[in-house]
Formats: sequence, structure tokens, C-alpha cells
Amino acid sequence: MLCAVYKSSKKQETYLYVPGRDDFSKVPKELLATFGTPQFLMIMPLKADRNLARVDINKLRSELKLHGFYLQLPPPTENLLKQHLKTINQENQ
Repeated sequence: MLCAVYKSSKKQETYLYVPGRDDFSKVPKELLATFGTPQFLMIMPLKADRNLARVDINKLRSELKLHGFYLQLPPPTENLLKQHLKTINQENQ
């Protein structure tokens, strides 16, 4: 199975996977509006033994078959203030 990977023109570290190049037919219009103009990155084979950095390959394959697209969101940002306060509280106990 092959898929095309696009990055968002509006959201950093946000990627859209579709089963064919420029095939956005199953992607909701609202999602595309938020995503912005998709910027093509590559065509990628989805082999079962392949490892991807932030996406489980089996979940990606399943979502493409089931929904016709997969949206990869950026990892959650760290709340440094919360971490700092937690450290201070632990030190004071």
C-alpha cells in the first residue's frame, strides 16, 4: 500500500496522509480549511515492518482503509511552569 504525505500550510508539525497523491475526496472540507493548502512531501510505501516516528504503521493503514485519510497532530507542548511548580512542591515536602 502507498500513501501520499502532506504538511499543513497553517499548522506546524501537522501532517495529512491520503491513499493517493492529491486524493482529498474523503477529507472533510472543514478539516482542509483548518489544515490549509496541503504541501506535498512524499509518496511512501506502508509496509508492515516499517517504523514511523510518531505514527503506528498499523493504525495508519487501518485509518486510510476505513476513513480514506489520517491526520497526524503535533505532540502536546510541555507546560514548563507546571513542571517547575511540581518540582518545587516535591522539594518542599
